[in-house]
Amino acid sequence: MCGRYTLASPNPAEVRARFGLEQSVAVRQRYNIAPGDDVLAVTNDRAGNSRGELLRWGLVPTWAERRETGLKMINARAETVAQRPAYRRAFERYRCLIVADGFYEWRSTPGAAKQAFHITRVDSRVFAFAGLWSIWHAPDGSRLRSCTILTTAANAAVAALHDRMPVILSPEAEARWLDPATPTFRLNELLGGLSSAQTALRAVGPAVGDARYDGPECLAPAAPAAQGALF
Repeated sequence: MCGRYTLASPNPAEVRARFGLEQSVAVRQRYNIAPGDDVLAVTNDRAGNSRGELLRWGLVPTWAERRETGLKMINARAETVAQRPAYRRAFERYRCLIVADGFYEWRSTPGAAKQAFHITRVDSRVFAFAGLWSIWHAPDGSRLRSCTILTTAANAAVAALHDRMPVILSPEAEARWLDPATPTFRLNELLGGLSSAQTALRAVGPAVGDARYDGPECLAPAAPAAQGALF
């Protein structure tokens, strides 16, 4: 599951350099990216050249009758994405990188409010989720470019919070994920996700619970009592 994530890195120039993004693509700090938002992504054009663009989070299949369908398709399971009709064509031809530096997950405790955790690479570097994208043609003739984030089984560090987590690609895997010539069996090899040894978790305050709020307080440390052991 990935229902909220961040791109809070303080230097947009570093993000541009890391992914080769054009100046025309808006790069701004985001502390609470939610389904339905426009998100920073890297796709391929018809010639196979990578490009940065903004995609709506929540994939709207080409056959969908309404754009709201995308809100039910913010994630796709890596294990079945090659077989599911909603994702199969995108997996074959329309793969993308979704730029991020962390994601949120919540721990439920009986009798207590849910505790949010911000999950990152241990080195805190910007990374890419494995994503798929699509173009939907609306009845009025407009077009919507949208995306979904692939998920996999949670590693040992995240499993206490949820049994799924987004697929975070290694930097070495990103070009192969985008490459339209990469065969399916090689694509599947890229989707193992981040190891527990590379994963860092930090309890954060309640501000992130409001999907409408997108400020730095989302990353404020949780109260001392919530900063204790995860298990």
